[in-house]
Amino acid sequence: MIKSCIASILLLSFTVAAAQDNYEIQVYASPTQTKGSTIFELHSNFTFKGEKNIVDGLRPTFHALHETVEITHGIGENFELGFYLFTNYTSPYGYRLIGTHLRPRIRVPEKWKWPVGVSLSTEFGFQRRQYSTDTWSIEIRPIIDKQFNNFYIAFNPTFGIGVRGSNDHTPSFEPNIKSTVTINKVALGLEYYGSLGQLNQIPKIGSQSHALFAVADLFVDPRWEVNFGPGWGLTKATDAFVFKLLVGRRITWKKSRKA
Repeated sequence: MIKSCIASILLLSFTVAAAQDNYEIQVYASPTQTKGSTIFELHSNFTFKGEKNIVDGLRPTFHALHETVEITHGIGENFELGFYLFTNYTSPYGYRLIGTHLRPRIRVPEKWKWPVGVSLSTEFGFQRRQYSTDTWSIEIRPIIDKQFNNFYIAFNPTFGIGVRGSNDHTPSFEPNIKSTVTINKVALGLEYYGSLGQLNQIPKIGSQSHALFAVADLFVDPRWEVNFGPGWGLTKATDAFVFKLLVGRRITWKKSRKA
């Protein structure tokens, strides 16, 4: 029964699906948060070279600072719930609260012994119109990954759809890929982020968004998550240069014993 439910959800992910733009630059791994534990994360990035003009009513990204607070709690052994708070600082508009999202995620249990890790994230919420053409949106992100000794690879074939805004509700395809090699508790590698556009009217590649980041992950302490690196836009429609930093802290809550 459980297998049938998860399989059905995975199939639905390819029929439904808005990106968070630069508010969370991350390729997801398949494991969910451990039951009864919470991770507090701060996603930060600064756009050194980006759009300087207002386009489609959206404020410029040039010298924009994005700060996103993410709190994720493990509800069950293979289920978690995440919450996002998006903020933006861009001169001369100042500091702004952009919106919030909720993200439930379910994972295929390890005891099923699948050859790859698999989980499914579903995210929905609100963003201000000055920063997103879709004020309400849904994102469905299948997550597939595999660890081969020191080599790691993950693929997130993400789909998004605007619920309210200029989008006509046609799913857009936004694939993410990560590949790293770990040496002495430091993983070095590449992360790719793409947005090909809506499936019924995919534009020419020059109008699509494609970015490549050189990243490092630090594994010095299992309680902490650290990921950072510079990213370069590969098309004119993509911000030319962005630097990102992710810092997370895991906490396991222990119930007090009764006397």
